Amino acid sequence: VQLVESGGGSVQTGGSLRLSCATSGSTYRRWSMGGFRQAPGKDREGVAAMISDGRLLYADSVKGRFTISKDNAKLPLYLQMNSLTPEDTAMYYCAASLKAGGIWSSFGDYIYRGQGTQVAVSS
Repeated sequence: VQLVESGGGSVQTGGSLRLSCATSGSTYRRWSMGGFRQAPGKDREGVAAMISDGRLLYADSVKGRFTISKDNAKLPLYLQMNSLTPEDTAMYYCAASLKAGGIWSSFGDYIYRGQGTQVAVSS
């Protein structure tokens, strides 16, 4: 299974982007899935997750601005990002299938991980 992110790009402060995460194989999965980002010189951080039990989780830094969703049980997964600021500039990744006992905000706790899409926000 390969995850492919898309939708990154360059926007100005206050702008919006919608990132998508799809798989190369079957589109039906009841995975827990997460969205992550890594800015230059910083650690990768979890920004949002959709857990298989229906919970939606967000990092404090993106609450009220980012929304993680799927149209139905199938992929792709979407990350709608609004009110972007230069601090949101990073490579964004998706991950799928959280390991049993894993932490939603830990990239390494997911079985499948994408290669990322770049987001740049200018002031």
